[in-house]
Amino acid sequence: MEEYAKHCALDGRLVMVGFGSIGQGVLPLILRHIEIAPERITIVTADERGRAEAEHYGIRFIKEPLTRENHRAVLDPLLGRGDFLLNLSVDVSSVALVELAAEKGAMYLDTCIEPWPGGYTDTSVSPSLRSNYALRESALAVRQRHPDAPTAVITHGANPGLVSHFVKQALLNIAEDTGRDITPPTTREGWAALAKDLAVKVIHIAERDTQISSVPKRRGEFVNTWSIDGFVSEGSQPAELGWGSHEKTFPADGSRHDFGSGAAIFLNRPGVTQRVRTWTPMEGPFHGFLITHSEAISIPDYLTVREGGEVVYRPTVHYAYHPCDDAVKSIHEFAGKNYVQQETQRLIMDEIIDGVDELGVLLAGHEKGAYWYGSQLSIEEARQLVPFNSATSLQVCVAVLSGMVWAIENPGRGVVEPDEMDYRRCLDICMPYLGPVVGAYTDWTPLEGRNKLFPEDVDSSDPWQFKNIRVI
Repeated sequence: MEEYAKHCALDGRLVMVGFGSIGQGVLPLILRHIEIAPERITIVTADERGRAEAEHYGIRFIKEPLTRENHRAVLDPLLGRGDFLLNLSVDVSSVALVELAAEKGAMYLDTCIEPWPGGYTDTSVSPSLRSNYALRESALAVRQRHPDAPTAVITHGANPGLVSHFVKQALLNIAEDTGRDITPPTTREGWAALAKDLAVKVIHIAERDTQISSVPKRRGEFVNTWSIDGFVSEGSQPAELGWGSHEKTFPADGSRHDFGSGAAIFLNRPGVTQRVRTWTPMEGPFHGFLITHSEAISIPDYLTVREGGEVVYRPTVHYAYHPCDDAVKSIHEFAGKNYVQQETQRLIMDEIIDGVDELGVLLAGHEKGAYWYGSQLSIEEARQLVPFNSATSLQVCVAVLSGMVWAIENPGRGVVEPDEMDYRRCLDICMPYLGPVVGAYTDWTPLEGRNKLFPEDVDSSDPWQFKNIRVI
């Protein structure tokens, strides 16, 4: 049997809420790298998926959907001081679980900020209030209510999460390649000053998933390589992006929020209907979907420079996601049915026969043009590294592991976002599971090939304006 390094020990109990593809994929990593006996782990989930895996490891499995009414009664006897609540669910309020963990003295981690069912699409509230921006503000407000609570790491999967650490490493790589000091900053202000000094205008979370299945998508079926419910929920929210200080043209369908940090805006349309131009090393140029994600808000907020209370620097930040080809077909069908989800869903795992999930960050507008830094993990390598995983799930799962380790090592920090964590510690834990991690410069810009077939309204004075990146 291969011996794996134990990064830390969890002396208390671990409660896992949700046991879909990410829960099933992260469990072997937890048992490998965190010292905890299986009998101190409990899984609470809404359906039977994963029961065989839990029984294989000798872990208690409770099928009990959590609701607004019952979540405290179900979780209260399972949690106490020194325990860990790992939330990998959908349709369970993250803020409610953060509050409960704080009250019980337990640590906490999730991969996104979830509302109760309907929170993403409740038309009785404004698009602003059903945005990730609003969900983030509600989670950060727990800091004020529980300032001395155990560490609660919010939004720490691959993205949001791992990509915030990629951004910091990419900033240092660009600094080194342009002859600047490469001593890592130790404060938010230091990282923001570095991004400003480098003149980074744009940060894309640029992802291209090329994994393919031996079973093609059928009519009336939604196919994906990760949570279908999660993807549909995100895609139904307004398209959101951090709004940079260099932007000259505000979108005609854009809106600002009248509360919070002001770091982001939203478009009055679902994310699955908005495409953007971006670039990755293996794929080259492509159109990705501007799906809302918390990192599109937390990263620009973290990198904002203010002078006299006024914003003098902030990059534009957003997701630019091309999922696997069958998922693209699924999105088109979903949108064409006026956002009514298909009756059949298929999460592909064992039937994947080829492909790579190329996930990284594209930092652009600086003196060297654009620089992508990230993971190029193939399905073959993912299967060799950890059971119950695809390339997509493993990038998330190892980030969950690293976030748990960091929380256990830093147990009294209260509510924490990825941008506030030790990027180096998290990357060191993740690197063995990310396949090739590469950095690549490109002279590509979103103006490449424009105005050839038809006249277009572009800003040729600055390629990195959002109006040039957006696909109309």
